[in-house]
Amino acid sequence: MIPLVILYNAVSLDGRITGFDADVELYYELASKWNVDAVLMGSNTVLTGFGVKAGQTVPESEDAFQPRVKDPDDKRPLLVVPDSRGQIRVWSEILKMPYINDVLVLCSRSTPREYLDFLDERYIDYLVVGYQQVDLENALEELNTKFGVKRVRVDSGGVLNGILLRQGLADEIHLLIHPELVGGTTPNSIFQTHGTDEDGEPIKLYLDGMEKIKDDIIYLRYRVLNGMLK
Repeated sequence: MIPLVILYNAVSLDGRITGFDADVELYYELASKWNVDAVLMGSNTVLTGFGVKAGQTVPESEDAFQPRVKDPDDKRPLLVVPDSRGQIRVWSEILKMPYINDVLVLCSRSTPREYLDFLDERYIDYLVVGYQQVDLENALEELNTKFGVKRVRVDSGGVLNGILLRQGLADEIHLLIHPELVGGTTPNSIFQTHGTDEDGEPIKLYLDGMEKIKDDIIYLRYRVLNGMLK
């Protein structure tokens, strides 16, 4: 059984996730009330958030190579990041994020051995799930059975959101609609599909809640009604 999965994004009125003045404080204020056990974040989102390129490293102290003391009473969520290609090398900085208690990397059988050694040397936990790429359904099941994860918040872009929606793994979508229009032609939206998905069945949603929060920002909550796209 997989956990409840909530996709969460701040967007402009035209559905873009960048290029506008997002209220980050409001975003995390709302998220802190959901009592999730894990936050799932795409590797590209992590790289962008920390302003680094794939494979880029940062200076590390000796503490980065020591086992971390884990507090069993720490209720902050686990940060889970799919990174089968071994792009992220700044885990010592990621672990400093104040709203997580630890990290877990999702890898596949195609992940380079060198990257797994890199994680082992820094006592970064990882799961190998999938062959050429991470099997997200299997990963979510493992999060439930091995880590007791019952609720997951997804803080990511359209690629990871798209995979979760196409595979029927997302249960809810929460959006903060900002009163701005970004425009442009870059498909930087919350739901990106590829190939034959353009001819697939639209994903049906049920509006579960709507409210005006502040500064004309609208908070929408949807339930996902149908599963995998054809």
